[in-house]
Amino acid sequence: MAELEGSSSPPIKFILVSGGVISGVGKGVITSSIGTLLKSYGLRVTAIKIDPYLNIDAGTFSPYEHGEVFVLDDGGEVDLDLGNYERFLDITLHRDNNITTGKIYQHVIQKERKGDFLGKTVQVVPHVTDAIQEWVLRVAKIPVDGSGLTPQVCVIELGGTIGDIEGMPFVEAFRQFQFTVGLENFCNIHVSLVPQPGNTGEQKTKPTQNSVRQLRGLGLSPDIIVCRSISPLEESVKNKISNFCHVAPKQVVAIHDCTSIYRVPLLLKQQAVLDFVLKRLHLPVVTGSCSPQTIYKWRNLADRYDRPYPPVVIAIVGKYTKLEDAYISVIKALRHAALLFHLKLHIKWIEAAHLESTTREEEPVKFHEAWKTLCDSQGVLVPGGFGCRGTDGKIAAAEWARTKKIPYLGVCLGMQVAVIEFARNVFGWKTANSVEFDPSTSHPVVIEMPEHNPGNLGGTMRLGKRKTIFKTKQSVLYKLYKGCDHVEERHRHRYEVNPDFIKEYESKDMIFVGHDEGGQRMEMLELKGHPYYVAVQYHPEYLSRPLGPSPPYLGLILAASNKLNSYISRGCNVSPRLSYDYTSADDDEDDEVTQALCANSQ
Repeated sequence: MAELEGSSSPPIKFILVSGGVISGVGKGVITSSIGTLLKSYGLRVTAIKIDPYLNIDAGTFSPYEHGEVFVLDDGGEVDLDLGNYERFLDITLHRDNNITTGKIYQHVIQKERKGDFLGKTVQVVPHVTDAIQEWVLRVAKIPVDGSGLTPQVCVIELGGTIGDIEGMPFVEAFRQFQFTVGLENFCNIHVSLVPQPGNTGEQKTKPTQNSVRQLRGLGLSPDIIVCRSISPLEESVKNKISNFCHVAPKQVVAIHDCTSIYRVPLLLKQQAVLDFVLKRLHLPVVTGSCSPQTIYKWRNLADRYDRPYPPVVIAIVGKYTKLEDAYISVIKALRHAALLFHLKLHIKWIEAAHLESTTREEEPVKFHEAWKTLCDSQGVLVPGGFGCRGTDGKIAAAEWARTKKIPYLGVCLGMQVAVIEFARNVFGWKTANSVEFDPSTSHPVVIEMPEHNPGNLGGTMRLGKRKTIFKTKQSVLYKLYKGCDHVEERHRHRYEVNPDFIKEYESKDMIFVGHDEGGQRMEMLELKGHPYYVAVQYHPEYLSRPLGPSPPYLGLILAASNKLNSYISRGCNVSPRLSYDYTSADDDEDDEVTQALCANSQ
């Protein structure tokens, strides 16, 4: 690998987050939390996720494999952890911020086919490992915060578990990388599980010891060991890990199961993790530059999650309901909206197929339970999805919400089923359907997009951020988006509403209030005379932020809690009392805690 070119600008600092014992130990949340704390010091931060699987990207995964497919502005279909990075850090990442083994091997093989290796034998070391390092160095320089400036810190999450065979090339690449960029510019945080068997209740350190030993044997030494546990880590256990893993006690950080992930940055802050990282990497931070306001907002967010606010019950009618991660961005968007207005979100999961008449015949108990859950909900959300299974159940849910005047939000497929339901039950077109489900339907109200290539599934959809233009100001969504002439949201779909039928719909008060720049592709619909019957072709959840909820989701939560009209009457402005910046006399004690947390890291 070529040496780094000389530059007058300060070198980028790299933090590698690896994991041990089991996958799913919380590396993504730790990565996001570290980045959040770095940003609280005014540093520019970017993030990279490495997935060692052979897929080129996450686009063709079943949601049951790795959860939802997260979509970026540039159309990249990536791992859901990049959604966490964007939400926590409020940045805009790119498709190359998600590295997979498939991408690396494709890149290396393409170079070999072009003859770039000059006839040499192409091997994992050095060619694949060099490609990994070059990719990281290139992506780390890409601005992600809108400033146009190069990031100062790049936090890298290495997916999987240390010791996995598919991750070995990446571990070897980072063993070399620490010398390529210099040890003073590289830090390794290792996240490990400290299990607590129920029969003894004792916290066991041996798995962590073995994981760190294996990591060291591969050439990487952890600077910080983050111990994940069910309950707070005992001091004796912390000292034991310090002793057997060759790190100082202050470099052993305890993160126990919390009520919400928003507590994790505060726990890291409380244990002075940033104090160590700033010194270890010689980061250019002015003493006392920690932003108390940033920490206060995060603590306020975490506290709201724990408070016994009035409940708002939302039914999610989907087909992947056995795994919450399949709808993780939808859940986050609903929660962001609920927390802003001091509401406690309760999600009721409904398997769409259980609402169908065939289930009533075959499994009547599941059928009646599903309908009871739907009837007990204050709002209905039908998220995106593909395939026929459960479609009739989603259509039934859309009809129920429409006729019973229950707040409804349809996202992507949720918009399409609203259109199908309306055609069948208002127009009387009983065979109306999407060509995805019935190619020979006599009323194709949802059609395939002309640019879709059915011969290749990967990366062939309408993807990424696209402009949607409002065609009327007499729209709830127009008001929720605060009077913008247009909005830019992320898309992921192959099918669209058939523009040939728009006049029929609008003659019956289903108004398409937003369309694409060409005026032919329908992006938003609303039903007149309904408290909140809204559907969008895009995925607004991808751009929702903890401190800045998505407008369509905010509208659903407010309508379900009978707060929408008052919110709109105030010009869609949040009361200062609800702001995350709000401080009252009751918060004085909390402010002292916030200041103490900042003091710990200075």
